[in-house]
Amino acid sequence: MRSPKNLSTALLGLALVCPAVAEAQDVELGQVLIRDEQQGSDDPTVQEAKARLAEVPGGSNVVDMRQPLQGRVASNQDVLAYQPGVYAQSAGNEGVKISIRGSGINRAPGAHASGLYAMLDGLPLTGPGGTPYELLEPLWLDHVEVLRGANGFDRGALALGGAIDYVSHTGFDAPLLQVRYAMGSHGYRQRQVSSGQVLGDLDYYVALTDAKSDGYQDHTASTSQGVIANVGYRFNPNLQTRFYLRYRETDNDLAGRVTKQSIEHDPRAANPTYQARDYRRDEPGSTFFGNKTTYYIDDDSSIQTGLVYHDYPMDLREGPNRLKVAYSDVSGTFDYKRRDTLWGLESHSTAGLRVTKHLPNDGASEFVRIPTGNTAGYAPGTRIRDFTYQGSDTVLHLGNDLEIADDLWLTTGIAAIYTRRESAVTYPESGGKTSLHDWDYAPRLGLRYQLSPAVQLFGNLSRSVEGPHPWSLIYSSNQLFPAGSGVATGAQRDPIKLQNQTATTLELGGRGDSALGEWTLAWYYAQVRHELLSVLPNANAVTPYELNASPTVHQGVEASLNSTLWSQPGVGALSLRQAYTFSDFHYRDDERFGDNRLPGLPMHYYQGELRYDWPQGFFAGANLQLASKVAVDYANSYYADPYALLGATLGYNAAKNDWQTWVDVRNLTNTHYAATVTPGYDDKGLDAARSTPGEGLGVYWGVSWSLR
Repeated sequence: MRSPKNLSTALLGLALVCPAVAEAQDVELGQVLIRDEQQGSDDPTVQEAKARLAEVPGGSNVVDMRQPLQGRVASNQDVLAYQPGVYAQSAGNEGVKISIRGSGINRAPGAHASGLYAMLDGLPLTGPGGTPYELLEPLWLDHVEVLRGANGFDRGALALGGAIDYVSHTGFDAPLLQVRYAMGSHGYRQRQVSSGQVLGDLDYYVALTDAKSDGYQDHTASTSQGVIANVGYRFNPNLQTRFYLRYRETDNDLAGRVTKQSIEHDPRAANPTYQARDYRRDEPGSTFFGNKTTYYIDDDSSIQTGLVYHDYPMDLREGPNRLKVAYSDVSGTFDYKRRDTLWGLESHSTAGLRVTKHLPNDGASEFVRIPTGNTAGYAPGTRIRDFTYQGSDTVLHLGNDLEIADDLWLTTGIAAIYTRRESAVTYPESGGKTSLHDWDYAPRLGLRYQLSPAVQLFGNLSRSVEGPHPWSLIYSSNQLFPAGSGVATGAQRDPIKLQNQTATTLELGGRGDSALGEWTLAWYYAQVRHELLSVLPNANAVTPYELNASPTVHQGVEASLNSTLWSQPGVGALSLRQAYTFSDFHYRDDERFGDNRLPGLPMHYYQGELRYDWPQGFFAGANLQLASKVAVDYANSYYADPYALLGATLGYNAAKNDWQTWVDVRNLTNTHYAATVTPGYDDKGLDAARSTPGEGLGVYWGVSWSLR
């Protein structure tokens, strides 16, 4: 059997040898106007987003949600499918492991994804404590913008993986009324009703959504419900504002990690401890309220301000203890943009400020849930300890794009970063405290050259900076309450100190359109220092320990090709879309692990879909997903198997765009595989419980109707 590496190479080259291809068309890579009178909205359309990201000298993606919505869209796994450089896999419910260029490579999927800067409509979602997932409802989105690696510089995003901006619908692109319903295997159900329209200078969008699933794996049932609303108002041609509201509740049962043998022989079985003790994660209600106001000073300059309040409490029952967590952030943004002519050269300048800060009441209380170990003999509900965590991120960034020759642009930038992290155990009184304050910087230098109307080449050298989470200072501590401390005996007492993770990255690549199709290609090489890596100390551990690693290297290749293989008017069109990601992440002469590969992600990852569209609106497709083996510990002593998944879709889009229906079949061969891995330190070649099984055979059906 051909290996996943060879298969992905062969399939990526299929379009290269096909004799029937469409004629090449020019790519619209012109400048993006600051003012858009016709749209009337400060949120970009899909085409505007593509044009804007084409001015970034580095890898990026724009996901037009009209394509994913022609199938099941349950989580970020479905939203970010077929995107080069992006690895997104579900952990059995809404918790999705997302990694770009090795960001958060081995963090457990869940509420605090690391290494990425997430935004909602250009406003900060990620805070010092990470990125909660419960507000990322896919049905609310018009499109998603992904700026991989340091290419999120102009958004104030300096994490290793870059930036993801989830852009919701507005009254300008939403139907007056839309109803969507989906159902399928494993008790899956999803419903939404939404409305949007423009009323003179005012527009609005509102949607109500709920979902329920029994889950493929035992003890992975989930429920969610939420509402989104935004209202925009245009005071005059130079001033407009928009208010955003998101509220959502989720409740997820947790099945835990299992062994490779369990996945091979009984993939639906949960970790016995998780099931017996009813581990679960409850998000009782998260609220995101923000405003974005844009003022056009003149035709060549603008100011945009943003303000966000984000409250996301958690009720965590992920172990024998119960943790009630209070999280709330406040964020402010300021962006100034202008166009000039400098020394006879066209110049685009930006200045921006991003500030996100935990509010003073942030903290957690831990209680006995199931008396065991050091808490044996204490009644459920007994308070074990209280601790606080504080943090803030401040980024001031200045950037410029200068056309130094015809179609040759020089990008320069510098960012100043201030991070603050504090954690303290306030009960028992003998607990400790740690406070970290760091200043850092991140320069950026890039070039992009329009070689022809249909080919652009780019390169950049950039630096990224990422602080640890405040809560990881206490959870990673090996300083424990000593014997005789009552119910707190054995719990972490003193928070530790961790350093900011930094990386210097070189990237080269290009994008364009040709007879072969629309293509993108990027190569990157990053030297990472003090990488924040997590490890489960044993097979039964719930919370990973997070520590700074010795120097590491992240390098890889990201490629996509969207081809029209055959097309005839009145008959139909056959197309092929492909995305391939090569990832090589390893230590640099570590004392213990040498040049071992970092566990947690496959080296080769490929997704492809072959689709036929009929003029009447019917479509049918077959898709393939390939992943190579994955190390499950830092010693590289044991691996999860490679896998190949087949799927199919069949559907109909009405000519008037008023209704749509589809059938989406996942994992046709019912392959047993590990979707995510949460690594251990050194399993000594033994099959430890490190993996989460991927979904088996599933069939889903959906329908939507719109009144426009």
